[in-house]
Amino acid sequence: MAERTPLLNYRLYTAPEPRCSSSAEGGGSRARREGQQPPPKKLSTFFGVVIPTLLSMFSVVIFLRIGFVVGQAGLYQSILMYIVAYFIISMTVLSVCAISTNGALDAGGAYYMISRALGPEFGGSIGIMFFFANICGSALYVLGLVESIVDIFGVPPAGQTASTVQILPSSYWYELLYGTIILILCLLVCLVGADIYAKASFVIFLIVIVVLGTIFISFFVVSPKSINITMSEGNISEASFTGFKLSTLKSNLPSDYVEDYTTGKMMSFAAVFAVMFNGCTGIMAGSNMSGDLKNPSYSIPRGTITAVIFTYIIYNILSLMISCTCERLLLQNDYDFLKDINVWHPFVIIGIYSSTLSASMSNLIGASRILYALAKDDIFGKLLMPAKKTSRGGNPWAAVLISWMLVQLVLFTGKLNTIAGIVTIFFLLVYAAVDLACLALEWASAPNFRPTFRYFTWHTCVLGIIGCGIMMFLISPIYASCSVAFMLILLLVLHYISPSSSWGYISQALIFHQVRKYLLMLDVRKDHVKFWRPQILLMVANPRTSTQLISFTNDLKKSGLYVLGHVQKGNLDEMPSDPLQAQYDSWLSLVDALNVKSFVSLTLSDSVRHGVQHLLFISGLGGMRPNTLILGFYDDCVPENGLQQIPAFSCNNSSVLNEQDCNLQPNFPPAREASSPKALSGKEYVAIISDSIKMLKNVCLARYFCQLNKAELFSRKNQEVSIDVWPLNPLRPDSANYVDTCSLFLLQMACILNMVRSWRSAKLRIFLCVESGNSVGEQDTKLKQLLRQLRIKGSITTLPWDNVAALHWHKQMAQDDGREGGFANIFPSNAMKISDDYLMAVNKMILEQGAHPAIRFLYLPRPPADTALHERYLEQLDIMTKNLGPTLLVHGISAVTSTDL
Repeated sequence: MAERTPLLNYRLYTAPEPRCSSSAEGGGSRARREGQQPPPKKLSTFFGVVIPTLLSMFSVVIFLRIGFVVGQAGLYQSILMYIVAYFIISMTVLSVCAISTNGALDAGGAYYMISRALGPEFGGSIGIMFFFANICGSALYVLGLVESIVDIFGVPPAGQTASTVQILPSSYWYELLYGTIILILCLLVCLVGADIYAKASFVIFLIVIVVLGTIFISFFVVSPKSINITMSEGNISEASFTGFKLSTLKSNLPSDYVEDYTTGKMMSFAAVFAVMFNGCTGIMAGSNMSGDLKNPSYSIPRGTITAVIFTYIIYNILSLMISCTCERLLLQNDYDFLKDINVWHPFVIIGIYSSTLSASMSNLIGASRILYALAKDDIFGKLLMPAKKTSRGGNPWAAVLISWMLVQLVLFTGKLNTIAGIVTIFFLLVYAAVDLACLALEWASAPNFRPTFRYFTWHTCVLGIIGCGIMMFLISPIYASCSVAFMLILLLVLHYISPSSSWGYISQALIFHQVRKYLLMLDVRKDHVKFWRPQILLMVANPRTSTQLISFTNDLKKSGLYVLGHVQKGNLDEMPSDPLQAQYDSWLSLVDALNVKSFVSLTLSDSVRHGVQHLLFISGLGGMRPNTLILGFYDDCVPENGLQQIPAFSCNNSSVLNEQDCNLQPNFPPAREASSPKALSGKEYVAIISDSIKMLKNVCLARYFCQLNKAELFSRKNQEVSIDVWPLNPLRPDSANYVDTCSLFLLQMACILNMVRSWRSAKLRIFLCVESGNSVGEQDTKLKQLLRQLRIKGSITTLPWDNVAALHWHKQMAQDDGREGGFANIFPSNAMKISDDYLMAVNKMILEQGAHPAIRFLYLPRPPADTALHERYLEQLDIMTKNLGPTLLVHGISAVTSTDL
């Protein structure tokens, strides 16, 4: 049973265990208890989402950069930055909540959401970007912690007095050493697992909340004081904590961008926003823990929204209080000023260390979970194979180690503000991708996209994408461009190397949605001959013997509809199930192997004729329906199996690795042997042609296409490849008019083939057969003029055929005025009187015209109305086309050419 039962998947039903003897039952239970590992502990909303998200969003910004933001941007622009930043992340949070409540989530957070929504290519590329964002984010927080340690405990520059605690060397390599030690501490916690991380985070959360409380209290209880600060020139200056003063607030309202004393770079709105936005990038901390949550779909929306609202309020209140109490000189030159104005200085130091350490651990464990999810999905094949290894409790320790090593490499950058812009751009790109995933799901209108969180629309997704895109390029156009280019390169690489997945592709849902809309707009009443194109139904008895014809017809379709049709004889009432459903995979694998752009339409019928009628009636949709039927020729040739010539289906192919791959062959019946009966009679075959013409479908009969080898044909040097066109009705040569509908259709089909890239080098040759009594020059001139009007390039060869025409019976039909489109037609009463000698003479004349052409296009006469003459009609076609090589007999019904603009 191929169908998976949702009841079993979601454990809503448990199959009862088979009863057995008591001894066996006891032994089995003991074995199960011994072999069964205890399930890893799962986290609640508060511990798994709220605490990691709060700590990630507070982290460096609230303790080390809140004064930097207010001092550089002023209160007005600081509030504006918060509004813009939280608007962007709020739109993303809505998208995250919608996706996370639309089904079960596994490990990987944002990567899991995006990959399951947009497919492996997009998900894999964004997953790597998100992985690097977390790697750089972890390094950023470690550098922030090192910066604080060096400011407090580092040996001051020469000429300055050192306190008793300032004992740590502060060169680049020492700072790298301190960062490495801190990172090892984070590594040890992450290696133990998510449970110990959650406990450590809770302790840190309590510390941070206490420290925040002391900061707010300090603004009210600490008296105004002067603080010594070291200026960039090295001299000492004084800045004041004024307490709540209106003059201080007024001086801090406008912006005043100056040089950042840690990097020496001039600041701007974009540069400050890049640093500030790092305080908002923690919204995915809870999502990253999706694999460790008890109920991700419940916890992620509630926990994330709670954390976002709480941090927004705290940032605004804290910025307002700083603006009212601290001089701008203090804010711009001392990022540790909160320590100096606190009721007890060590409180802020503890808060800085705790929050940055927690944020670094959060990003490190988040990066490891993303890497583990990428490895588990085999997105990059064997490249990420080591990251799959886990402990007994399910902790991906190998992914943690790899992530730790990459964070260590990023620490070599040395300064927090140096990588702040890169981290921000990476996170903005990921947020835009989450919004895009939600937007795609919403626009696809898939019935199964029904998240329980409904507070979002496609407008919020679009606003989130636009906001992320604008801020990325405002922060750094170069970094933003490089990040997008890197993501697109990854997307293209994954498109070719990633294995097929069973997640579903949003592109298919979007394509379906758009195709349905445009098909409804495709009005058949507005069809015009200027925009006509062949829409072909190719009837295939057995794909094993039709591979060359299938490929040729793909060249002939000219961007039109192409349907491979097949009729299986049978009665559904006598069968337990539809036998055609199991065959579709084989047909689709054939389409892929031949690289043809076609649909597959199979039907079950009591006869081949009725089956073809069904397909002509029902194939296609709206304005895309077949207008041309192509059939293989009905003759006694023994079919050849051409399937083994296709590399994908050949067991001798080097790409087939083992016998199992060799067994994955299409499930088609073997080629018919010479002694085996045919699926239909000659009368039924001709009846199919008649039925198609009655249904106003153009008809083509293809003969000897098993001999067509296009690769060999065009590889010959110094040998011209030609397409021969014979627009004359061979059963009625007395008509000299070449402009009937059928002849024009024949010319059009030959011209279409010549327009295809692989056939452009072929030369189009048109043969004009005339009798000596007619004006040869006049007919030649008329045909050239017609070709010029139709923009068809080809050479015209005039052939006298008096000797051939002499064998014809046309003198007996001279008074017959039956015509089709101005052209003399065949009438049943006389058509069958044509002698075999005449037909053999026509065949000989065609064979004598130069070297073997690639394809011959011949005029297909209309079948006789009298069914008793169908066998004779088929004999005549057989004699006329015998040994001609690849030949297409064409009968056109519709007008397909236009001389108008």
